[in-house]
Amino acid sequence: MTKARAFFSSIHGKRVAICGIGHNNLPVIHQFLNAGARVLACDKRTEEELGDTAVSLRNAGADLCLGEGYLDNLDVDLILRTPGMKPYLPAFEEAKKRGITVTSEMELFFDLCEAPIYAVTGSDGKTTTTTIIAGLLDAAGVKTFVGGNIGRALLPYVEKIEPHHAAVVELSSFQLTGMKQSPHVAVVTNVAPNHLDWHTDMQEYTDAKKNLILHQKKDDRAVVNADNLVTHAFTDDCPGRVWQFSRCHPVEQGCWLDNDGRIIVSENGTQTFVMDTQDILIHGVHNIENYMAAIVAVWGITPPEAIRGFARAFGGVEHRCELVRERHGVKWYNDSIGSSPSRTIAGLQAFDKKVILIAGGYDKHIPYAPLGVVAAETVRAAILMGATATAIEESIRACSDMPIIRVENMEQAVEAADKLAEQGDIVFMSPASASFDMYPNFEVRGKHFKDLVQALS
Repeated sequence: MTKARAFFSSIHGKRVAICGIGHNNLPVIHQFLNAGARVLACDKRTEEELGDTAVSLRNAGADLCLGEGYLDNLDVDLILRTPGMKPYLPAFEEAKKRGITVTSEMELFFDLCEAPIYAVTGSDGKTTTTTIIAGLLDAAGVKTFVGGNIGRALLPYVEKIEPHHAAVVELSSFQLTGMKQSPHVAVVTNVAPNHLDWHTDMQEYTDAKKNLILHQKKDDRAVVNADNLVTHAFTDDCPGRVWQFSRCHPVEQGCWLDNDGRIIVSENGTQTFVMDTQDILIHGVHNIENYMAAIVAVWGITPPEAIRGFARAFGGVEHRCELVRERHGVKWYNDSIGSSPSRTIAGLQAFDKKVILIAGGYDKHIPYAPLGVVAAETVRAAILMGATATAIEESIRACSDMPIIRVENMEQAVEAADKLAEQGDIVFMSPASASFDMYPNFEVRGKHFKDLVQALS
């Protein structure tokens, strides 16, 4: 019997509190109900706010604990917290004192999964790198299961995952906070200020990212960005085998870019040509880095010819420098994933001409000065909205006197860009901010932008 089957057999009749009734936790709730557990679904929202979700959970057999005080005095055998809840909340600390196990969907998945786990974190590039790794493993004939922060819980699939399969997981700093497990292959794309509205400070955010590599075994593989000062420093703390990738210089063990735009892998003194950067269909130097990280992760499993074939065919992930439409000679790009200055900077640097930038949104308390420096060289006009509009404008004004237009919403932003754009222009919607002041998530924001652009006459 596998570890997963043994666990879910043992959970029959046990009391399990699943805290947070979000998209990813709904299948987990049903998984525990199907295993015969007595499930208490907990959420800060009221039953009225949850609407049909509350009704369907009750009909499925779950008990609900909703509203203020939903974490108080949980009388259960096991607690699963959602990633948005810090592991050291007083309610969880009190539960631990009473002998209750407090974990998360992803921590439990790491415990139970018997296949190799490839996990990716970083401030930028997580989803694209995760998707590339899964694609490269598929190209080598390895059956993969993809999930985590990419939008799908993996625990509901754990009993289907066999030892010869692979799990490819995207992990956010929320999921990694307090985590005491590391994957067989850990990839850290980069670290830059982000989510400082949730984390206590930059050190806590960095420490969360470092958790991905801290608990590896000596034969595990740690893949880090040699060009990023923070991730490069992680190498001193890696218990596993360190592989690096660099766009700027050769590395002794890992992947690097030579002066002719060729991607090379160095291993044990041997250099192997993998592909030219021209083989990569998706554009932008940040995507070259994403590919190098993914290549190192799968090196030894996926051969170079399969890597080249995938790169020539893969068109990218939605909401990431995504070409929406070309109209009257103007190209419109959706980069709604640009939820931090560093993401937007990477996107701006992917183009070979100045763009019309649409930016602004929810404030995560991240410094915007670096964006202003890059925008002065890459943006010809900026259209700003949301809570961060003033901070972004101040960062640009410190470096440039380009035209800046303030608007109230996405409709006005698209209208203003349409009036401003001339044949040959690029309109780039990359907010450098989270979406939560106007949208539930960046996907909804990106879809709204695309709908508005497609509706232009």
